[in-house]
Amino acid sequence: MSSSPTSSGGGGIKLDEAILNSFTTLRNYTREKRINFLDFSHDGLRLIASGDDDSMIIYDCEKAQQKQVIRSQKYGCDLVHFTHASNTIIYASNKESKDNALRYMSIHDNKFLKYFTGHTAKVVSLSLSPVDDTIISSSLDKTVRMWDLRSPDCKGLMQCGGRAVAAFDPEGLIFAVGVQSEYIKLYDLRSFEKGPFSTFKYKTETGCDWTGIKFSLDGKLMMLTTNGAVIRIVDAYDGKPMHTLAGFQNNKGIPIEASFTPDSQFVLGGSSDGKVHVWRPDTGQRVAILNGEHDNPVTNVQFNPRYMMMASACHNLNFWAQNPDPHNNNGFSAGVGGGYSPMDPFSGGGGGGHLPQQPFSRPSTGFQDGLY
Repeated sequence: MSSSPTSSGGGGIKLDEAILNSFTTLRNYTREKRINFLDFSHDGLRLIASGDDDSMIIYDCEKAQQKQVIRSQKYGCDLVHFTHASNTIIYASNKESKDNALRYMSIHDNKFLKYFTGHTAKVVSLSLSPVDDTIISSSLDKTVRMWDLRSPDCKGLMQCGGRAVAAFDPEGLIFAVGVQSEYIKLYDLRSFEKGPFSTFKYKTETGCDWTGIKFSLDGKLMMLTTNGAVIRIVDAYDGKPMHTLAGFQNNKGIPIEASFTPDSQFVLGGSSDGKVHVWRPDTGQRVAILNGEHDNPVTNVQFNPRYMMMASACHNLNFWAQNPDPHNNNGFSAGVGGGYSPMDPFSGGGGGGHLPQQPFSRPSTGFQDGLY
């Protein structure tokens, strides 16, 4: 079964609820242990999945087939990302007894190019600039560090005073730091040493912690993922709480990664009962529950930036795509003319415009149970 793009007026892809509800699992790969992170390459042609089995596997997205296995048995692997170069990755260790360096590797010959050392505890978030080789990482050592792939030296250090998560905005001009599940601080990359230009304070989370922060690709929203059964959506300009995405199961207290679709119109997230949930972040309404072949908690769901497909992970990796014929579930077609057709970039990307000159308006209240 092939999958073709659905064009919108901007030359990109426009998803809707019917399309997402028609998604079905077309390929499934089993690992011995949990898959801890997924990342698609910028061109959408490859997916990399790091796992607690100390290996990273690269998949060909056009054929949905395994392409390459990279071992990291000494240090383990987590938070793996493709860089802007076509043949390099960066990832963190998940073995507490080892060092907490970030490792920059060539996947052409499986050789390390640089080690980024400085964190003294496990790295819990890693974000790459969408425009250059700048990286920000946060750690259980209560710091956020800034790096440049061209140099092993730390370019910036922020003492956060608590657990932190960090991410770049879609234009690479601003980055956000979530601190102690209570504050979001926005920094201008060009003058971050002066401190945040906006700080938003929220009611402290009870029963869970913030485990990730992301911007939507249109730059209008931020999403806070947790190790509980809630996902928070806030306005990226003034920090106003917008919606709480709920209704999914997380009875194990595990971090569940969620992601925006490339058109910024939907949020995808997993659950401890193996289901994939889909919400509209502008309304907070859940619009789909997808059942795949997941027997364990789904902790990561990502939508391909260029193809009409997505991936979800527990111990299994599932490739999903739209099924125009519900009676035909024969999987991906391969060979000449088969598989997926590359799509134009989504029209929802960019346009964030988080200008530090905008007046800062502190929300009067944070998230409160029952309001969203």
